[in-house]
Amino acid sequence: MTPRCPVCETSALEPFQVIGDTRYQRCGTCEATVMEESCWLEAHEEKAIYDLHDNNPDDAGYRRFLSKLTGPLLGRLQPRSFGLDFGCGPGPALAAMLREAGMDMAVYDPFFCPEESVLERQYDFITCTEVVEHLHHPAETFRQLDSLLVPGGWLGVMTCFQTDDERFANWHYRRDPTHIVFYRRATMKWLARAHGWVLDIPAKDVALFQKR
Repeated sequence: MTPRCPVCETSALEPFQVIGDTRYQRCGTCEATVMEESCWLEAHEEKAIYDLHDNNPDDAGYRRFLSKLTGPLLGRLQPRSFGLDFGCGPGPALAAMLREAGMDMAVYDPFFCPEESVLERQYDFITCTEVVEHLHHPAETFRQLDSLLVPGGWLGVMTCFQTDDERFANWHYRRDPTHIVFYRRATMKWLARAHGWVLDIPAKDVALFQKR
């Protein structure tokens, strides 16, 4: 069976690079770079790495990092908007920052905050910071996120855009074994077209999508 791209679900994957025992493919349709499924970690191995993350809401440096997304996003939201931090991790710092800015927030994470009831309503905005590169089935997740947004709602995504193929092997982002999908600016444009979203890239590695 011809493998399908997990982002756009077309049969346009071609071999890209082999680094050690890990094989990567490139999609000719959406330009995503993806780790071959046979190279993925098991769920317990993935969780063990996430347990090491120190996403302290009181860490000033981490807050500055997250402000790359929160700054431009807050400028587009109405006061008291209701948001979902999707993939919040063990320390939902982003949700805390947005609450401090006057937003109402829910959080979800399949490992750390697996409360399914929050996925049964709609939101004015959804944030995904350092999440989409971990997704095993991103096409399904993006469809789910679209369904969770009200018309006119915002989806804020932050992930390191992949740009330089020659540096891919030594790229710090690739060396995290839980990172299995790498998005390019062209991939973000493809997602916007596919879902009928309006795309804005206000800062490096940040994509804001507005649902029509």
